[in-house]
Amino acid sequence: MHALSLSFSDWAGAGKRGKEEMGMQLKVNCDYLLRPQSNLAGRPFLTRAGPSSFSPSRSSPQFNARHWAERAVGLGLDGPAAGGGVGNRRRRKRSGRSDVVVVASGNAAAPSWDSWKPDKASSAPSLSDIAWPAAGAFAAMAIFGKMDQILAPKGFSMTIAPLGAVCAVLFTAPSSPAARKYNMFMAQIGCAVIGVLAFSMFGPGWLARSTALAASIAFMIYTRATHPPAASLPILFIDAAKLHHLNFWYAIFPGATGCIVLCLIQEMVSFLKENVKF
Repeated sequence: MHALSLSFSDWAGAGKRGKEEMGMQLKVNCDYLLRPQSNLAGRPFLTRAGPSSFSPSRSSPQFNARHWAERAVGLGLDGPAAGGGVGNRRRRKRSGRSDVVVVASGNAAAPSWDSWKPDKASSAPSLSDIAWPAAGAFAAMAIFGKMDQILAPKGFSMTIAPLGAVCAVLFTAPSSPAARKYNMFMAQIGCAVIGVLAFSMFGPGWLARSTALAASIAFMIYTRATHPPAASLPILFIDAAKLHHLNFWYAIFPGATGCIVLCLIQEMVSFLKENVKF
């Protein structure tokens, strides 16, 4: 978006009625400038003196909104205005006069409270879009529970909290970056190793947890493998004494191993969502 500048002296010298007319002219001119070029040719440009007879040709190499506006009404178009926002003002010197920059509304930041509202662009989910991911999560925890019963004599457990977060990512947002297989397995394995190293160096306590979490975030950024559930693996290992005997086997069990099971269930959920709707 561009910012449309208006002479401050012209604006300040106009009465209330004149300011309203100038505002209407600015709005119409912006509407014309933002239309596709194929719709601009042959149309008059609205100026303070009335419609201009000048109209650019689509075949002309000089067909440029900046030059057209300057030639038709003497108004300059700047580049994108810094710090965009409705009502934002900044002064600049040009030819010895001060101008007020009116920033286009498309450059405005969304109000902070919009993040507390549901996404308006997304449509309401159907019953099947709700039921199949929920069923997949139930099946995943049921399978992990059965595996826990089998592995209990050996002191292993598949049911850990990070896998619940992985379920939420895979079943509710399968197209998100966090659900990519590279991101998931790279982060799960790398963060688990970082947790083991931090515990080995600092023992249990706040220093090991802080170092492990900071290193995990740095690792995910460096490898471009952002997967938020994996950030909890180091803290889980440091605080859960029953996992300490796994040592570096913790890198593949239960986190990465559990993700393999979840990926298989996700494929089934995706198939059912696409082919069985209700």
